[in-house]
This record gives sequence, structure tokens and C-alpha cells, in this order.
Amino acid sequence: MSAANSSSSADSRSIGPRILQTSTCPACGDHVAVPFYDGGHQPLATLAWPASADEAQAMRRLPLDFVRCVECGHVFNAQFDFAQVPYSKKPNLMFNRGAIWQNYLHAVRDLILGCLPAKPVVVEVGCGEGHLLRALAEQRPAGRYVGFDLNSAIDTGGGMIEARQCLFEPEPHLAELRPDLIISRHVLEHLMNPLGFVQAIAFAASWEGLDVRLFIEVPCIDRALALGRTVDFFYEHNSHFTTLSLTRLLERCAADVERVERGYDDEVIFGLARFSPREQQMQMAREALEFRRRADESRQRIIDEFGRLHAGGKSVAIWGGTGKASAFIQQYQLDAKRFPIVVDSDPDKAGTFVPGVGQEIRYRDFLVQHSTQIIVIATQWRAKDIVLEIQQRGIKFDRILLEHKGRLVDYFADEHPYR
Repeated sequence: MSAANSSSSADSRSIGPRILQTSTCPACGDHVAVPFYDGGHQPLATLAWPASADEAQAMRRLPLDFVRCVECGHVFNAQFDFAQVPYSKKPNLMFNRGAIWQNYLHAVRDLILGCLPAKPVVVEVGCGEGHLLRALAEQRPAGRYVGFDLNSAIDTGGGMIEARQCLFEPEPHLAELRPDLIISRHVLEHLMNPLGFVQAIAFAASWEGLDVRLFIEVPCIDRALALGRTVDFFYEHNSHFTTLSLTRLLERCAADVERVERGYDDEVIFGLARFSPREQQMQMAREALEFRRRADESRQRIIDEFGRLHAGGKSVAIWGGTGKASAFIQQYQLDAKRFPIVVDSDPDKAGTFVPGVGQEIRYRDFLVQHSTQIIVIATQWRAKDIVLEIQQRGIKFDRILLEHKGRLVDYFADEHPYR
């Protein structure tokens, strides 16, 4: 290796630790980013609407700390806080009257119409004053058109569209409306987690068994990157999409990405994707819900079993006092008054107390001098070792119990996988 190459390699290694940031990309989910643009602290640019010069000058300054994902090229504000942007109080007005922009909007309308059935159900998330939904309704009046926006400026066109002044929530609203198409134009760039939002739409569609399309349009920074333009980066726009980052987002969520294209002189980018049921997701969800149902039933059953042990006057010792054993004690409500004896194999834990409940943890040999009728092993995965300790130390007992499939079972007499 030449001296020059060696020096370059060394410089590269020395730069790495200073530029690498572990910050989750809102578009693709990758966790490595590098510094991109430091805009200092600036006030809100589009949603403040100050009524006087004094009010304008006194506005709070917010950090513009933009980083770039090294995987998909997405640019985002690492210090963005959605709570600082008053969408419910101020409309995010977008100028739609320019002649060339109008031509673009007509092309978008026609593209969308080409995807719709004769009587479509169309939902627009962040519809603004509703111009696109009205344009669709005019061309296909037999359909149903529902616009969601936090501000109250939606023009229904005399009832052509339905206005909902609230946030769109994928799970309840897809179940209710069962749309053919969801539109989201100039919304994702404002969100903390656009990937999560689109994934939520995909899952809700899958859960409801829907075959639904999603049309997304966002500003595109490909041209800003090429020209070195910085005015695109202000606080309300947390996410700045490239062609690659929007493509990656859709590929992570959709069954089929039908198109990703730029428009309006490459200043915007739109994607059309299809979502359909995914059996693997549904199986995972069903398994999770079934686990939760069983866990809820088991918890109460075992709480009741411990209650009967106490009511029957049985002396009980819990073996294990921290970690999983602590979780066991708290989950099954083994309070210090009814179940005061807790022992542990680790002498270093002796003299400490069970988190959240308060029993003093004693070393295992406490049970040599203080025999108990029932020993409950709280950590099943260590049962063999604990039983061996009990036998080697000559600890007396009537029964050893542990939890298995939502019941307390006898270590020696019952079937379980821990023996």
C-alpha cells in the first residue's frame, strides 16, 4: 500500500466515529445516519401565522439538525418533535393555483381515476381543503369520498365529499370504510414515523382482508441535492424523500409497488402501491393475541391457586428473588404478608429485597434451619439445578411446585418439560 493510500485509509477510520449517528431512518428503518445539514434554530415556517412583527420576532426557535440515512439516502431532522407543530390549530395551506401545478394536479387526478372502480370508496389522509377529492368526485360521482384533516377548512363541495376533522387511524377507519384507495399527499414529510404509518395501513388492510391501493405524494429532494439547495429544510418537514427512500419505504410495506415517479419538474415524487392480505403477518398476530388470552387466564388461575395454598395454612417458600423470579412474584401477587419467605441460590443477593414487593431475599441455606412444606421454583429454566441443590443440602419439603401451562404443577409427580 502506498503512503498516500495508507494516509487516506487512516483519515477515513478517524472520521468514522465522529460522523456515525445511531438514528432510526423514518423511511427504511435503518439505524445508521451521518450529519447532513445544520440549519441552526429557526421558527416554524408554514404553520405559525404571526399576526404582528413583534409576535413574529418573538417566535420560538426550533432545531434544524438534519441527518442522512446511509442506506436509502433519506434526510430527516434528528431532533424533530411532532408536538411542537400545531396542526390542529393552524391549517397547512398549500398554493394550488399555479397553471403548471394545475396541469400536474389534473394528471394526478387522471392517474388515480384510472385505478378506481365505477363506484369507488376513496379516503384521503390530510386532504387540506379537499380539492383533489372534489375533482375525483366530479369525474366519478357514484363513489364515496372521505377526507381526513385536523383543520376545519375542508370544502365538501355541497356534500360531494365527507369531511372528518380528525386524524386518520388505520385500524378502525379501514375496518369501517373499506376503501379501494387511500391517498396521502404532502403528509408523510410531516410525520415522526412515516414508515410506521404506512406499515400500520398495510397491516390493518391485511387484518381486514382488504385489497387496497395507496397513492403517496411527497416533496422530492433529488433536485435539491443536485443543486445544493438548502431552503427545502425547515422544521415542519421532518422527512425529505429521495426517489430511493420512497421506493424503499413502499417496498417494505406493500405487496406490489406499481410505480414510483417524479413530477412537476422533479420537485415531487409519487408512488402507487397495492396492499393485500399477508398470511404470515396474520399468523403472527393471531399467535400473539392467543398468547395474551392464555396469559390473562393463566395469571388469574395461578393467583387463585396461591390464594388457596395460603388459605389452607401451607408454609410456602419462593425460590428466586430477582429477574424472572421477581417478575413471577409480582405477576402472581405474592405479597410479603402472605408469602414472606424468599430464598435464592446466589449468596450475593441475600439481604436485598424483592423489587416492588419487599420480601427480604435469604440465602438458600435458610431453608436448612427453617423447613417449609412447599417450595415454589419461580424460574422454571433453572428447575433441575435448584432441585439438585435442594437435595444436596438436605432441605426438607413436602412438595416442589412450578408453573407450567397456566397451572402450578408438582415437579416430581406431574408432566412438564423441566425435569
